[in-house]
Amino acid sequence: MTRILSTERLYFREFTLKDIELLIDLNSDPEVTKYVGEGAIEKTEAVRLLNEVIIPQYSNKMGRWAVYLRSNNEFIGWCGIKHLPSLNEYDLGYRFFKKHWGKGYATEASKAVVEYGRNILKLKEIVGRASVDNHNSIKVLEKAGLKFIEEGFEHGEKIKKFKSAFLPGIG
Repeated sequence: MTRILSTERLYFREFTLKDIELLIDLNSDPEVTKYVGEGAIEKTEAVRLLNEVIIPQYSNKMGRWAVYLRSNNEFIGWCGIKHLPSLNEYDLGYRFFKKHWGKGYATEASKAVVEYGRNILKLKEIVGRASVDNHNSIKVLEKAGLKFIEEGFEHGEKIKKFKSAFLPGIG
């Protein structure tokens, strides 16, 4: 198990193929996936996501990482930076079990990941997206230091797009 980051209450590690059930469980709650254009996934889809989307990003020292509580080693969701080659962007993303909403974990994780992107990866910018109706996710992006730049449509959904504020001339 490769640990990537730690915060006061959380630690991050790379997903492995042994984590199929974690992804299936996380995506099984329709409220968790309400704004992300995804739903429940089966084992074959979880394996595909791990093999084709999540794990390949790790070779670049980035990706979606499993997030755990330091206090009891409970898996609570994922957070990380993913490179989107088609847009030439580095995307901040997160997803947590509903029972952990409202505790500041998404904000704590996102702040740590943004700092990792700036200080370790030396990225010039990080973007984040949220459905215009997902007010809590918008607050997380803002608290993580990203600034609103535009509204648009992605995957048939109206979104707000944010960009890292650590670049000259932004924020």
